[in-house]
Amino acid sequence: MNQEQRERIQVGKGFIAALDQSGGSSPKALASYGVEKSEYANDKEMFDLIHKMRTRIIKSPAFESKHILAAILFENTMNRQIDGKLTADYLWDVKGVVPFLKVDKGLASLENGVQVMKPMPGLDDLLKQAVEKHIFGTKMRSVIKEANPTGIHAVVDQQFAVGAQIAAAGLVPILEPEVDIHSADKQASEKILKKEILAHLSAWKDNKPLMLKLSLPTEDNFYRDVIEQPQVLRVVALSGGYSREEANAKLAKNHGLIASFSRALTEGLNAKQTDAEFNKMLTASVQAIYNASIA
Repeated sequence: MNQEQRERIQVGKGFIAALDQSGGSSPKALASYGVEKSEYANDKEMFDLIHKMRTRIIKSPAFESKHILAAILFENTMNRQIDGKLTADYLWDVKGVVPFLKVDKGLASLENGVQVMKPMPGLDDLLKQAVEKHIFGTKMRSVIKEANPTGIHAVVDQQFAVGAQIAAAGLVPILEPEVDIHSADKQASEKILKKEILAHLSAWKDNKPLMLKLSLPTEDNFYRDVIEQPQVLRVVALSGGYSREEANAKLAKNHGLIASFSRALTEGLNAKQTDAEFNKMLTASVQAIYNASIA
């Protein structure tokens, strides 16, 4: 493990840029960026456009280590290059930004009010590739839609089990048991979720570091006791469908929690913008998310 990167994640000021839309979410991400489906004919062309978009974001002068601690990529981006360097190496060597990798393969069908992760039979090989390509950590997402104790236990149990596999490979896992912000019983789900997280943290072996990515809570500072656990390098928040303005306002009320935004980060960016327009919009977005993260 790169100790300089670990220290940056643990105590650095800033936030994590989530640039990890994969195959299923790429068309929506491109549409939000002003690129319609008629502009690409197949997956190869789609992923070329996604990489072009991400490269533009990463190379922007607004995307720098003063405000951004890390970036989450997905496998396709990890395997590509920016200016002749593998993306992870460009992030760290040129930008001073710590690289993470999304490793889940999507969500299973809804059962007991939740969606656990689909099986990941090739995970060990992917983790080996990640280490070879200088990735620091990983991220994986499940979704909680109802305050169902059985379902929420299944989500957290799976997250920690796979997290242990990732930690054993020498990487830092970000566990992401997202609570749907549109859930009718969101706050009740959060209470069950926190109890499960704390119980699993108490059983976490070898004190290997891990992180959590959680929905912005209904009650301010609700995850304070999770943030303070010794095994937890950092707790980050997803925007979860809130606008950037809404997400930043909620984040600023949760001290110690920092952003790991995707849609809220790229909101307002468009493929048709000039570089000056693009950089101005991204600078404003980065600054606003940073301010909310250090509040």
